[in-house]
Amino acid sequence: MIMMDDNEIPSNERSRLMDSTEDRGQQNLYVTTYEEAITKTGYGKFHYLVLALCGWAVSSDAIEVLSISFVLPAAQCDLNLTSNDKGWLNSIIFVGMMIGGYGWGSLADHFGRRQILLGSLTVNGLGALSSSFCQRFWVFLLMRLISGIGVGGSIPVIFSYFTEFQPKDRRGTMISVLATFWMFGNIIAAGLAWIIVPLDIGYSSPDFTYDSWRIFIAICTFPSLSSAALFFLMPESPKFLLSVGKDEQAAAVLKKVYEVNNPHAILPYDVETIVLSSDNKSDSAHRSNAHKNITKTCGSRSITQLLNTTYELLRSPLRRSTIIILTVSFTISFGYYGLWMWFPELFSRVEKYGGSPCDHIKETNSTDQSCTIPDNWTYQSGFLTALSNLPGNLFTIFLMDKLGRKAILVTGMLGSGLAVFFIPLIHNKVENLLISCAFGLISTLAWNALDVLQAELFPTGVRSTAMGLSSAASRLGAILGNLAFGELVDVHCAVPMILVSALLVVGGLTSLKLPNTTKVDIH
Repeated sequence: MIMMDDNEIPSNERSRLMDSTEDRGQQNLYVTTYEEAITKTGYGKFHYLVLALCGWAVSSDAIEVLSISFVLPAAQCDLNLTSNDKGWLNSIIFVGMMIGGYGWGSLADHFGRRQILLGSLTVNGLGALSSSFCQRFWVFLLMRLISGIGVGGSIPVIFSYFTEFQPKDRRGTMISVLATFWMFGNIIAAGLAWIIVPLDIGYSSPDFTYDSWRIFIAICTFPSLSSAALFFLMPESPKFLLSVGKDEQAAAVLKKVYEVNNPHAILPYDVETIVLSSDNKSDSAHRSNAHKNITKTCGSRSITQLLNTTYELLRSPLRRSTIIILTVSFTISFGYYGLWMWFPELFSRVEKYGGSPCDHIKETNSTDQSCTIPDNWTYQSGFLTALSNLPGNLFTIFLMDKLGRKAILVTGMLGSGLAVFFIPLIHNKVENLLISCAFGLISTLAWNALDVLQAELFPTGVRSTAMGLSSAASRLGAILGNLAFGELVDVHCAVPMILVSALLVVGGLTSLKLPNTTKVDIH
């Protein structure tokens, strides 16, 4: 290589090189990755507002999912329910969630998180409100299905929306905090059931009944409908806007976040050009054109885009993580919801007959069980079991980033599987309550770790689809778990308990193959 002294370089060439170097320096000065841009907004009021709203929406989903379990003992006579019917009522919302999780999630990857949240939360609230007026079992079942379609859409999109506002050094902790709002929804549903369902209120005539458990269902729709209204005031996810080529809008949202977080800041937000990561600094034009092509033919190509996004998840390098997440989601939901949704029914049986819930076998088609609303012990037990989630949530908030997502997930699934194994061996209602609370506490660890892992494993362009697909696998597990309980609980409840325990252990061992995402950049 021939080296030239500066004096040997022609003056005009030297000037051109200096200008070029200066231009590159200016480019590098203003080109910022998304992780850097979101960190520069600071962490303050805006992020806490996002947490409050997304948390309220998560609570609304929990209330809607879990509320039906608290009305089964009271609705038994109004709707002439058998154990098999109860299994379908517990399951049908998950059928809707399975449909909604995949469909809404893929739409959110192409048309935005905020718009899909508005629609799904509204469908959830209106479907549930309509169900409170239904007098026939099959119509009630249909309205719960529609409500479930809305819930299935909001859950994965809420977590995508929230995750994309979080800097990586706080992401694990804050997603864990968001996940705790599911517990608050559970507690709210159990508390409202304890207050409202035992009351002798409502209206009754030969043709129409609107009693306490229906009033309870109607009140439970307020969180979802109010969440939908509040999302009108929120911006779109800037990371989504950036991923579809709307760079200026993304920068404007981040600037607004900075201004809300720093109302008295002297220096302005100094980020002008943002890229998703350091690997794609020249892709904004390509992303913009790709998004224009999608939106021009959104009606005819939405299904194709959905399938293409799913295909990306099933090819290397995402295939391994996708398959493991689907397996873990299925097993934890089969185990958790297959048991949790039946806790009020099991508490009611223990209160009526004493001993273990497995000590007394009912005829599957029997609806005699004295058509009286269960006493306060059933609802007190449900409330305390819901409250048992609190220690698990606090544990994950403070230790998620220290111990790692995978370690907590494995521990939670194996521990909850062990707890379920002992339920048929208990002898009285106090032991039943204690083991149920232990299950609630330990299983919370697994759920929160899974929420963080699946939000971090997948890139922005497929994140909502991945979480929607995971939700679909989860709902399938919940459906089969509840149907299995409905069929087997009157044969001998030890059978579904052992099945639940085995699947939780299998899921825990499978999750050992997942990568660790602690403090890793999301793409």
